[in-house]
Amino acid sequence: MGRKSMEEQWWKGELAADIHQTLRMKELKLPVYKAHSPQIGMRRYFIDLLTVLSNRCNLCPTARHLAVYLLDLFMDHYDITVKQLYVISIACLLLASKFEEKEDRVPKLEHLNNLAYLCNMNVVLNKKDLLKMELLLLESFNWNLCLPTPAHYIDYYLFASVVESDLHNGWPITSLTKVKAFMEKYAYYFLDFSVQDHTFLSFRPSLIAAACVCASRICMQISPSWTTQLQLLTSYSWEHLAQCIEMMLIYYDNDVQETSNVKKQVTLQQQQHVMGSLNHQTTTQVLFQQSSYHPLAQHSTALSQFQSPVQDLCSAYRDSLQAHRPSSLLSGSANSSLHSFTALQASLQPSTQSLPMQAPIAMQVAIATEPRHCISMAYGSSYFSGHHSYTAGCFDR
Repeated sequence: MGRKSMEEQWWKGELAADIHQTLRMKELKLPVYKAHSPQIGMRRYFIDLLTVLSNRCNLCPTARHLAVYLLDLFMDHYDITVKQLYVISIACLLLASKFEEKEDRVPKLEHLNNLAYLCNMNVVLNKKDLLKMELLLLESFNWNLCLPTPAHYIDYYLFASVVESDLHNGWPITSLTKVKAFMEKYAYYFLDFSVQDHTFLSFRPSLIAAACVCASRICMQISPSWTTQLQLLTSYSWEHLAQCIEMMLIYYDNDVQETSNVKKQVTLQQQQHVMGSLNHQTTTQVLFQQSSYHPLAQHSTALSQFQSPVQDLCSAYRDSLQAHRPSSLLSGSANSSLHSFTALQASLQPSTQSLPMQAPIAMQVAIATEPRHCISMAYGSSYFSGHHSYTAGCFDR
């Protein structure tokens, strides 16, 4: 168990400093990448292909980065056709997984063929061709696959990336475990960025790993951005890392902006879809909604109660006109007119007081005598039409 733990997490063991020093010495002997491949324009496609295949096979980051590095170096020295690039890419992935993973985690040929079919590679792999390509790759690298990549350093630097004396947004860190978890996600995010652009191959792998940690601290607003402890651990100062960090942050800003634009477009499309659906439902409900008002015949009881006071009022008004019409017509004076108005007002007053004018009855009479259509009004996700009815003409507004 102790040996397994040391193999999987060497950066926490007693030999971590020695292993780190050995990797730093080996990276000084790495071949120089010149970006002379005629197929360099297709590099991004094959890098993405290797990323998808390694994720489907659950390979470790070091195996994926080593496969990408092997492909970059081989493409830089040879002119390769597109069909051969598919076989070479998978052969690089197999060699890297055999070197970095345990034997039971190395992808099988049948599984790779299934993945190739899913990725629309239009290539059928066979054991003989893969063995030939693996031998060609090994001879090209002089049988030396111990080639350090940024993924070989990142865990060693992450182990000391955050300490309790650091500040987050100017305040002491309350949960060191959570901050380290987010730091790891950011660091691997920048690490994946570094393989997408071949210009990062001009930096040493250890410097790229250190820049990933520093860029993560900047994005998480942890101060200081680069501590003395990290400088002693990596042997890189801020001046050494500045150029690489700037490139990473530019890629980060572009990625955030692109993600924000995509999110806005998706949100706008969803809003338009929802508004279109609501308009369709509202139109259908207005055209085919049953009337919420009862027919006039159902208000016969209310009308019968209201009809008798109205008849009394009309009778009293007619009698008052007949009683005062001769005097008003013959005299033609202001006093007689005032008298007739006073008498009319007096004759009308008792009838008005006796009217049982209740609000619901008046509303029912108004609705019955002047029927209107009812429009549905949306409020959130529910409609008032099923619970409340507003008397508003369809064309009044």
